[in-house]
Amino acid sequence: MTRHVDGDMERTFAALPPARGKGFAQTWWGQAWLTALEGTALDSAQLKAGRRLARAGAVGAVSVRPGRLTAVVLDRDRTAHRADVLLEELSPEQWDRFLDMTVERAGHVAALLDREMPPHLVEDAADAGVELLPGLGDLEPECDCEAWDHCGHTAALCYQVARLLDQDPFVLLMMRGRAEGSVLDDLQSRSGASAAEASAPEGVDAAEAYAAGGILPPLPPLPGLPVEPGVPPSLGTETPPASGIDPAALEFLAAQTAVRAHGLLRGALQAGPQVELTSGQDAVRLAAGGPGPEMTDRLAAGSGRGREGLATAVHAWRHGGTEALSVLDEEWQPQDETLARARAALDSAWETGERPELRARANRWTVDGAPVQLRLGRDGRWWPYRKERGRWQPAGGAAQDPATALASVTAPAPADLAPEEGNSL
Repeated sequence: MTRHVDGDMERTFAALPPARGKGFAQTWWGQAWLTALEGTALDSAQLKAGRRLARAGAVGAVSVRPGRLTAVVLDRDRTAHRADVLLEELSPEQWDRFLDMTVERAGHVAALLDREMPPHLVEDAADAGVELLPGLGDLEPECDCEAWDHCGHTAALCYQVARLLDQDPFVLLMMRGRAEGSVLDDLQSRSGASAAEASAPEGVDAAEAYAAGGILPPLPPLPGLPVEPGVPPSLGTETPPASGIDPAALEFLAAQTAVRAHGLLRGALQAGPQVELTSGQDAVRLAAGGPGPEMTDRLAAGSGRGREGLATAVHAWRHGGTEALSVLDEEWQPQDETLARARAALDSAWETGERPELRARANRWTVDGAPVQLRLGRDGRWWPYRKERGRWQPAGGAAQDPATALASVTAPAPADLAPEEGNSL
């Protein structure tokens, strides 16, 4: 339940129920919030204490205002503490840049109206000089327990806010300084103004331009990125195709080429690095586009994966592109430093006695007694897997927290579980 006061510049969320055994963030923006918290706090023991309090339902109603979060958090002995977390508000100039950028992309406006925050919105905002999500060190704690850094109370508040962000990304915009109604009203007015300008474009009369000779206006700026890839024309005609030509296959390849070209253009406009796909990765990308059975069989043969292997690879691709494919295909041995960080992450992700028994082999940790596995990517993120019909299948996207990754797996009955080699952790 939400209470609005002071012209909609404060929202108060009722206390959430306990969250035992669950990850605190399911959406990518909720996980990014927790990454900022865990990168800020200096004391992992305080983070564990905060998770314990939040899981137990010790965080009261959360008040969200521009630049500040507030809640009363109860200690184990029921002592109440007021906890606050501060986040810098965006300046008026930053809000103008953010709103102008958003109305230029219809998909961003539609996503916000659906109470979602697409990753490209955050990336495009960053390109415009506006950081929506907090970075490391951006979450400043204040608590009446007088801790100088994040304490268990402020950490518990942050873990609780990650759950609120899962439900409503406008909580983040409120913290950055604007209420939901204000943001949507401003987007609507700017969208109307843009449409009016587009309906009456200015131009130069052709006869006047010719008479002007070499005195011509500068070329107009390049058009922006289209909202969606173009749709290639249909190749279906009454004329039969030449021998060896498959029109359906050509139409599929043309559509997938348009999607790929759209992605390359977005990367070029954002000056981001381009990753060259191998032929095997490109076969998986094409299969993820949903070709017919005949094309799928050709891609399965060409990739060398077979039909079942290609289906698993497509599943991984849809969870995380080339990074997810690497986690699927590569079994690698972490170096001592990487292995130590991984073990520390596993130790801190659960309370004492709550962590499942895990058996390690290379970068893969399998849960004893259940067909569930965590795989560590080379970037330090955790990927959930589940064994189905004798084959390990990707079960979700990557998470920074191994407990969050494991919580996203709904394990079936363990009848299909095969013993997994490795060392017990």
